Amino acid sequence: MKIIILVDNHAGEGLVAEHGLSLWIEIGDQCILFDTGQGSALEHNARALGVDLSRTDLLVLSHGHFDHTGAIPHVLQQAPNADVYCHPGIGVRRYSIRDEIAEPIQIPPACLDAINQLPAQRLHWIQEPLPPSDSLGITGPVPRETAYEDTGGPFFLDPAGKNADPIEDDLALWIHTDDGVVVCAGCSHAGLINTLNYIRRLSGVSKFRAVIGGFHLVNASDQRLQQSIEALQQLELEMIVPCHCTGDAAVTALREALGERAIQGASGMIFDF
Repeated sequence: MKIIILVDNHAGEGLVAEHGLSLWIEIGDQCILFDTGQGSALEHNARALGVDLSRTDLLVLSHGHFDHTGAIPHVLQQAPNADVYCHPGIGVRRYSIRDEIAEPIQIPPACLDAINQLPAQRLHWIQEPLPPSDSLGITGPVPRETAYEDTGGPFFLDPAGKNADPIEDDLALWIHTDDGVVVCAGCSHAGLINTLNYIRRLSGVSKFRAVIGGFHLVNASDQRLQQSIEALQQLELEMIVPCHCTGDAAVTALREALGERAIQGASGMIFDF
């Protein structure tokens, strides 16, 4: 199995950095694209890294924010037979409000149209855990069980900020290996620890060989960050690769606590399992 970071806030030489995330996953002959970034970086980075997007068998979308869904039309044009997996709430209007300014952050209309135009047999709405294959699982909505984790930011369903957005469409993906599970997370809006605990129950495997993706700790309080790290230290965790929305301060804290097991993610990184 191989995972390549195609889009991230950080990028290797010759690659485009972008506030977003996209992971390319190869499991034997099966090719999975997990999120697409905002849209401008994916095509360039895929070509530079030798990734043929036309080989995409499954497009899995972690949630309906623009920085994870912006290149959907391009992907589906390149891979017209790909199946799409996402939560039905992916298309809701949503906003981020900072300094009393509401910014729309939902999936772009053209990207939502591309999904809705798919034949029914190729569009899979995920509202509960689903195993598309023996080696792969998709969580569906993640139970919110910890007292210290939240969605990670000022997210709302209206521009007035009266209705908080629970981001119920947040989901993650895991892959079985002989030495534990590998987890891919988009933003972990359900909480990183909630997500890992849920996958441990679903998979029946206690060891995490790797956790790769966005953890949305960029706005985390010191208390939340410390409790999250303490929970991670209790897990059988071989490697953690914070990307995208994790935040520099959180990455530093993870590296101080977990040592060489914590590796800063960036576009162009390749992980072979």
